[in-house]
Amino acid sequence: MKRGMYPFILTFLLPPVGIYALYMLSPYIQAIYISFTDWSGLTTDFNVIGFDNYVELWNDDQIWTALRNNLILLVFAPVLTLLLGLFFASMLNVGGKRRGVAVQGVRGSSIYRIVYFFPQVLSVVIVGIVFKYVFAPESAGGILNSLFSFIGLDGLTQLWLGEPSYLIWIVLLVMTWSFVGFYVVLFSAAMQSIPKEIYEAALLDGSTRFTTFRRVTLPLVWDTVQVGWVYMAIQAMDGFAFVHIMLGVHGGVDGAGDVLGVAIYREAFSNNDFGYASSIGVLMLVLTMTIAVLFMRIMRRERVELA
Repeated sequence: MKRGMYPFILTFLLPPVGIYALYMLSPYIQAIYISFTDWSGLTTDFNVIGFDNYVELWNDDQIWTALRNNLILLVFAPVLTLLLGLFFASMLNVGGKRRGVAVQGVRGSSIYRIVYFFPQVLSVVIVGIVFKYVFAPESAGGILNSLFSFIGLDGLTQLWLGEPSYLIWIVLLVMTWSFVGFYVVLFSAAMQSIPKEIYEAALLDGSTRFTTFRRVTLPLVWDTVQVGWVYMAIQAMDGFAFVHIMLGVHGGVDGAGDVLGVAIYREAFSNNDFGYASSIGVLMLVLTMTIAVLFMRIMRRERVELA
C-alpha cells in the first residue's frame, strides 16, 4: 500500500508544482540572469557583463534617492495606516456609549464603514489623478490651494508638487488615505469576533476606553495587525502607481519623489536598458525578502515568548 502511495502523491503534486515553478519561479531566475547582461529589451542580442550593472547601481545617486523614499514609505505608511485603521475600527465597534448598552460603536457606524471603505472601490489610477489635481497649482485647478484662497489663507498656498522636499510625504499621505479603509474593515471583523462580555467585565472594573483598547482589544487582534503590517509593508515597498501617476516617470522635480518601482519602469521602457532595470528589480527582491524574513523571525519570537 505504501509503495503505491508515493507515485500517487507525486502524480498529483508534480503538475501544480511544475506550473508554479514555470510561472512564478522562472521569471525570478530570468530576471537575475538578465541583470548580468546589457540586454536592451528590443533585440535578441546581448552580452554578459558580470556585475557591471550592480556597480552602476551602487554609484547611481538617483537609486539611492529612490531607496531612501522606499524606506520612508516602509517605515511610515504601515504605522500611519494601521494606527488609523485601529482607531477608526475601535470607534466603530466599541467606542460609543448608549444607555443600556455597555459596548457599542458610535452612532452612524454603518455609514462610516461605507465612507471609510469607499477609497477601496476606486482604482489606484483614479486616486492618483484626483490627488494630482488636489495638490496642483490654483491656476491649474488645484483644489487645496483654491480652498486656502477661499478661506483667506493665501499664505499657505504653495506649489506642492513643485517642491522636492514635499513629494514623498504627499505620496505617503495619499497612500495612507487610499489603504486605511481596507484595514478599518479588516480590524472591525477581528474586533467583532471578541466576546462583548470581556469588554463589559473590563468596564465594570473601572477600565477607561483607552485602557480597554490597550489591554483588551489590541492583544486580541494582534495577529490580524501583524498580517496587516506585512501586507502594508509590501504595498509600501512598491508605491509605483502613485508616484508614476502623480509625479511622472522621473519621480517629480529633481527625482525627489522617485521609488524603486518607478526606476525599474524608467530604465526598462524609457531608457531601453532591461539589464540595468533587472538589477534594480533584484535589489528590490532582496530588500522585500529580507524584510519578510526579519518580520517572520520577530513573529516567531513573540509566539515563543507568549508560549
